[in-house]
Amino acid sequence: MVAQEREEIKHLQFLRLKNLLERIYAKVPFYRKRLDAIGFTPDKLKSLADLRHLPFTTKQDLRDNYPFGLFAVSQEELVRIHASSGTTGKPTVVGYTKNDIELWSELMARSMQKAGVTAKDIIHNAYGYGLFTGGLGFHYGAEKLGATVVPVSGGNSKRQLMLMEDFGATVLTCTPSYALHLAEVMVELGISRERLKLRLGIFGAEPWSEELRAKIEEKLKIKAIDVYGLSEIMGPGVAMECQEQKGLHLNEDHFLPEIIDPDTGEVLPEGEKGELVITTLTKEGIPLLRYRTKDITALSYEPCKCGSMLVRMDRVTGRSDDMLIIRGVNVFPSQIETVLLSLGYTEPHYMIVVDKKGALDQLEVWVELSDQFFSDEVKRLEQWEKKVEAELYTVLNINAKVRLVEPRTIPRSEGKAKRVLDKRDLK
Repeated sequence: MVAQEREEIKHLQFLRLKNLLERIYAKVPFYRKRLDAIGFTPDKLKSLADLRHLPFTTKQDLRDNYPFGLFAVSQEELVRIHASSGTTGKPTVVGYTKNDIELWSELMARSMQKAGVTAKDIIHNAYGYGLFTGGLGFHYGAEKLGATVVPVSGGNSKRQLMLMEDFGATVLTCTPSYALHLAEVMVELGISRERLKLRLGIFGAEPWSEELRAKIEEKLKIKAIDVYGLSEIMGPGVAMECQEQKGLHLNEDHFLPEIIDPDTGEVLPEGEKGELVITTLTKEGIPLLRYRTKDITALSYEPCKCGSMLVRMDRVTGRSDDMLIIRGVNVFPSQIETVLLSLGYTEPHYMIVVDKKGALDQLEVWVELSDQFFSDEVKRLEQWEKKVEAELYTVLNINAKVRLVEPRTIPRSEGKAKRVLDKRDLK
């Protein structure tokens, strides 16, 4: 029966892939040019195996075609636009048609139901609302399911706890680090866990480990579910764990996954760890062909005890590029370097230190002053540090602590410079 169901999924994927190729070839000049370059027209697709011969799409492609160059519909057909935080000055932009929003809601509702959410639940949604897809993704999915949503967004932890208690929240949705932070604030305020009705949490938007899951489950006395998504593909709900907590079910009837060797681009056999590549099969606003997520994981087609036939992906263990995810925000070392070099009084020798204070990620930047600007005057150094911090906040949209250090005190390397010390990986 399972083998038959897998064949049915593959057949559906093939039909939708063919339709996708026809749409992007006809409506997106970027893809027509890419496919013409390899002499591939949509009628040449004969099986799913042909996919591996088609070109990848990268985040840089989205940036190069900013803001709407990869869209496959007119502006009149869009009902919403989301965007990243702008990792290199310009954000990556995605657009949704009415059907896209409906599909997103349905997939989120489907995933949340498998995770254990019901129409009787009260969902305390502490993901950020706005251009970030997290808040609205959960919001629409929960409403589709018939649950009650408290759209509280992030920040003001004391008030969040008060609302969770007063409204009787049963499900918490936020980043895992914020969940742990809420647990710590709860203790600081002397709030007994028994005063809350929480039973389940769905956490994502940043890497987290099984050890962190255990801590959250212990401190909040809930079941902690992992969710995966990225705005380029849809937002949260591309994949989510079920109650078994044995891998994230990827909605492969709408998102066709591959695992590739990040260095060669070759497709890897089932079960091998590599970079996740996703083709959107049904998205209308901005369909993507073989999008390289940079996330490192593996896929398993073994049947799940929950009964779902959808492929499962392992927890994401890292990235194939140098991007950091800090408090749910994508941060590239190159962004920080650009800011430092633009100010003129620092050297291009710096160290990025990421650590945790309590449950929250902390970003610290050590940077050398130029000889001509070096000073023993504490007040002046503090002024410059504040200026660098302000510039970094403008670009990153998160706070960073800056430490100006004496010239030639940052370790040099004869090979590839090590710019990042991520202490979170050491714990």
